[in-house]
Amino acid sequence: MADQSDRFPRRDRDGRVVGVADLLALTVAGLVTGLVVVLVLDVSGSLIGWGDFGQASGWLMLILPVWLFLIEELRAWRAVRARHAVVISGALVAMALGLVVAGVTPGPPLVSSGAGASVAAVAYAVYWFHGIRWLARREGSLR
Repeated sequence: MADQSDRFPRRDRDGRVVGVADLLALTVAGLVTGLVVVLVLDVSGSLIGWGDFGQASGWLMLILPVWLFLIEELRAWRAVRARHAVVISGALVAMALGLVVAGVTPGPPLVSSGAGASVAAVAYAVYWFHGIRWLARREGSLR
């Protein structure tokens, strides 16, 4: 039987992802899964005449990464009282970066907003990983 350190993602006993690489891999897996679902919906919609292919919003790719951070990670870090400050500031930074990338990326909405969503998710993952640990050390709640 595999112990906790052999599983992906590696988590500590409080359920927190322990490595930035694990958190980024989970984020990218969520983005890829979201992209596949959006592509299937976009192709299906274009085949039945609901619009042209590529017109779906790539921002929908963020559904699983948002779930990861707002449900799983936020719950795992409940001992950090001010964790919502990291959530809000990280979301602002990530969305700003994502909107800039989406604005300069040529192509249909699926491509430009998909690029923006990808940048936003990866930026948020890095910001969250380092920000929540910094805050936990500052509060003295990181073991």
